[in-house]
Amino acid sequence: MEGRLRAPTGRYGGRSAEERQAERRRRFLDAALRLFGESPGYRSTTVAALSQAAGLSTRQFYEEFRTLEDVLAALHLQVNGWAEQAVLAALADADGLPLADRATVLFRAYAHDVTSDPRRIRITFVEIVGVSPRLEEQRLARRARWVDLIRAEADAAVARGEAAPRDYRLAATAFIGSVNGLLHDWTTGWVDATLDEVVDELVRLLLGMLRPEGWRRPGSS
Repeated sequence: MEGRLRAPTGRYGGRSAEERQAERRRRFLDAALRLFGESPGYRSTTVAALSQAAGLSTRQFYEEFRTLEDVLAALHLQVNGWAEQAVLAALADADGLPLADRATVLFRAYAHDVTSDPRRIRITFVEIVGVSPRLEEQRLARRARWVDLIRAEADAAVARGEAAPRDYRLAATAFIGSVNGLLHDWTTGWVDATLDEVVDELVRLLLGMLRPEGWRRPGSS
């Protein structure tokens, strides 16, 4: 189907067209989280099945989206947005803490958010992969945002004298891959550890990257 259908305008039932549209979109995304994140998964879901799960019609689907890929794209951004908000809020509260404590706060916030619902892990690390060049570009763009956050934290630690000065671009990229892989494997039950142990291991990996063997903090003997 080419493009979206035009949504109705005007007030109905005391709600504006914009409010009704937002409600429909939320219901479609909630249903997508269930179907894409559990069973049958994105590739086996139809527009009719998603509309039924949302309690809406296929016509209403096409008023909000063009394709199921558009739904997956919106859901992927939403899931990543939740995690980013959790991390930024935690970092604001951790202002002024030493590097190790700040890193623990960061990864505990991220880990608890993305693992609070296994469906979020599946959307982010499984369903989005290999769908299309467009979604691959989006996935890598969101990953780049996490890389930039780690680099910013590393550069700030360098400025405070808490980390070795270097270009952390490649190191941050490799580290984010480790974070995603470890949390995905933990969620599937492949890693025998508590979530706190997973977070502690990630912090150790980060500190090892920021403070390589032989590095000494400026001014220390």
